[in-house]
Amino acid sequence: MDIGNSSLVTEFILVGLTKYSKIQLPLFFLFLGIYIVTVAGNLGLVTLIRLNSHLHTPMYYFLFNLSCIDLCYSSVITPKLLVNFVSNMNTTSYSGCMTQLFFYCFFVSAECYVLTVMAYDRYVAICKPLLYKVTMSPQVCSLLAVIVYLGAFIGAWVHTGGMLRLTFCDANTINHYMCDILPLLELSCTSTHSNELVVLIVVGFDVGVPGLTIIVSYAFILSSILHIRSTEGRSKAFSTCSSHVIVVSVFFGSGAFMYLHPSSVLSMDQGKVSTVFYAIVVPMLNPLIYSFRNKEVKVALKKSLRRKTFS
Repeated sequence: MDIGNSSLVTEFILVGLTKYSKIQLPLFFLFLGIYIVTVAGNLGLVTLIRLNSHLHTPMYYFLFNLSCIDLCYSSVITPKLLVNFVSNMNTTSYSGCMTQLFFYCFFVSAECYVLTVMAYDRYVAICKPLLYKVTMSPQVCSLLAVIVYLGAFIGAWVHTGGMLRLTFCDANTINHYMCDILPLLELSCTSTHSNELVVLIVVGFDVGVPGLTIIVSYAFILSSILHIRSTEGRSKAFSTCSSHVIVVSVFFGSGAFMYLHPSSVLSMDQGKVSTVFYAIVVPMLNPLIYSFRNKEVKVALKKSLRRKTFS
């Protein structure tokens, strides 16, 4: 995307997560720890799936993609937040801000779609087990991945393209720790009505359609599980879905809380706290949830550690 600048502003100042200087250093170490766990967890899960052939299934193919997205997603946001904690004034260029906005929108949309595809995968596995290998063939999985990233690219392009058309005059202080949509709209000296409408439509689609798909998928899954006679079978079916349900609830809940309302309803300070959950905490939780609550991942980890010990 060609990042042209029709604005008077050449750089932005990021206020950060908090203005209280006494807690800046503790917050730096807190979020540094979160980022280290995020990188280690997602990189470890990606490596584990690549090295263990019995994890080369549709479920883990999409989990592999989810971990890659979370790794990139966190790296787009957290390093800039960490710099803000230890610097007197955290500035970013106009082009740097628009670039961060594009990749932020891209990865958050991609996460929405991947979580949706994972719900569909569980629906086919539990409700139509005899057709699973045909329905979720490698060709179908690859096509779904292409759709995920293409849809994310279109959404990110729409948001960033709309922002590039705005003019920023004198105000250049972003009341946030990153270049997010709503804080940037507050700084524009031209009308943002069309941008706010685009946010409601695109984010409404990114949350509404995946959310509805996930709800319908799990309605069918729940119905199928209740028809399973054995307690062991029910327990196994529930365990394959529980991790995904937890991740979906936190991610979509905090995202909808942040964006699906008029900008006057929620203060920007509340918005910053909300984005911490789905932009920083969720990418850390995903590998932990899928590791500790997934028997196959734990078995693969033990085998990998055993091979490394005896090699």
